[in-house]
Amino acid sequence: MTEAPCDTAIDRRGVAAITLRRPAVHNAFDERLIAELGDAFARLAEDVAVRVVLLCAEGKSFSAGADLNWMRRMAGHGEAENLADAERLAALMATIDRCPKPTLAVVQGAALGGGVGLVAACDIALAAETARFGLTEVRLGLIPAVVSPYVVNAIGVRAARRYMLTGERFDATTAHRLGLVHEVVPADALDTAAETLTATLLTCGPDAITECKALIARVARGPIDAPLIADTAHRIARIRATPEGREGIAAFLEKRKPDWVRG
Repeated sequence: MTEAPCDTAIDRRGVAAITLRRPAVHNAFDERLIAELGDAFARLAEDVAVRVVLLCAEGKSFSAGADLNWMRRMAGHGEAENLADAERLAALMATIDRCPKPTLAVVQGAALGGGVGLVAACDIALAAETARFGLTEVRLGLIPAVVSPYVVNAIGVRAARRYMLTGERFDATTAHRLGLVHEVVPADALDTAAETLTATLLTCGPDAITECKALIARVARGPIDAPLIADTAHRIARIRATPEGREGIAAFLEKRKPDWVRG
């Protein structure tokens, strides 16, 4: 049995780290990695003990996107088989995007093609100064189809028109300017930055974070009309009456840490 293409570790705080482990092929996707990564995110989404999910990678690259050997195999198949295969990758991206736990991409190296999709599908992304990015599919005569909703959502239509059409690579500073990553740090400070952000997430109500993710998704669909305004009012009214909401207010007024911080 070959080594698993990714693994998951959960610490005592409920912080789960999924690590891509195909460094020899720059953590490129194949059917097995897609399946196992999707299963990992699905399991963690249902685990009540998990509070934060980190997506990390082993080796020099974060993910080079599609494994060319896998792509070569699929090119020899018919449209129906290629559609089923593409739907599996699309389902993976949707599973990451819809994970109810906060997700943090820790980008230590190159993220290309579908690797950019992984970054964009996570809630928050940190990158080392040495990381590089690129939506390079057009240079292979392909398109970044299933990752495009998440990439366009992250960097906007105007930037997508440039970087999807040219396939050019860009550095971490540009990725930050475009909104693909939230913070860029020296490579030797990446783990510390990830831990700092993780610790910050752990100070927040876990149910509130889940509800906030759902709120963002709803508001992003717009427009700001009467149904949306009513929906937001119902959401805060419901959250205030939950045990977590009551505990958070009580802790603030009593000048103590809430239960989810005290453990």
